[in-house]
Amino acid sequence: MKALVIGASGQVGSHLVQTLIAQNCDVRATYHNHQIPDAAPLDITKVMETNALITSSEPDVIYLPGAFPNVDYCETHPAETYEINVRGVKNVVDAANQTNARLVYFSSEYIFDGISGPYTETDIACPISEYGRQKLFAEHYISLFSKNYLIIRTTVVFGWEWQGKNFIIRLINSLKDKRSIRVPADQISSPTYVNNLAQIVVELSLSDFLQNEVINVTGPDCLSRYDLAVAAAQAFGLDASLITPVSTAELNQPAKRPLQAGLKIDKLIASSNIPPTSHHDGLLLMAKQHPIT
Repeated sequence: MKALVIGASGQVGSHLVQTLIAQNCDVRATYHNHQIPDAAPLDITKVMETNALITSSEPDVIYLPGAFPNVDYCETHPAETYEINVRGVKNVVDAANQTNARLVYFSSEYIFDGISGPYTETDIACPISEYGRQKLFAEHYISLFSKNYLIIRTTVVFGWEWQGKNFIIRLINSLKDKRSIRVPADQISSPTYVNNLAQIVVELSLSDFLQNEVINVTGPDCLSRYDLAVAAAQAFGLDASLITPVSTAELNQPAKRPLQAGLKIDKLIASSNIPPTSHHDGLLLMAKQHPIT
């Protein structure tokens, strides 16, 4: 099988590439701002560039984790980020249709308002941030115009990745340096171990079980960011007393966050042979792979 991973320099994209290679797939990868070995540059906002690369790759499946995920930057720069998160997705959908490739798109719990989570795939979306609106717009375009798609909703993805941008890695670095960190105690969500996410998504995408559907792929737990941070400190043997619980409002962030959120995974349990990894086990696997010395 030929696979194209758009956004392979990011956390999810890099693990998708590793998982696909382990499955003996013929993988082509792209990057935008952060160059990586054996990958092609691609700006999905450019129609002709996107069409040319997808056409020449002749993929059976296109994975699209690539996006502009900085929630606060999206809030303050809506026009700029819309070009990537919505128009860029449209360009990929149109090119995928021309080559009869299956599109696997990564969406987010941020399409919900966080009033009555955790959410199922059929709950009504009501985003409260620009990023959430952009992800929902992209979902709508895919569901209306893509010939063959799978929309993956996930959230709070953590694990080792070379850019070191995810919540857990930034937390570990702060605690290692004995720096205190404030973490919201009122944001409830479903932490997702990235290695497990990639394995499940590849399994689902290579199967004909789900066609033109949405599926939540997260870990099995719902807990606050603060509780996740404390669990991470314990897994790595770091000082959890440096972590201060605060309210989201105290952080004064430009974009609103869904508070009582998270995603239900009953559909995932019925669709995949790979069990979802708990946040506890995911953190222990991280600590085992790269222990703090």
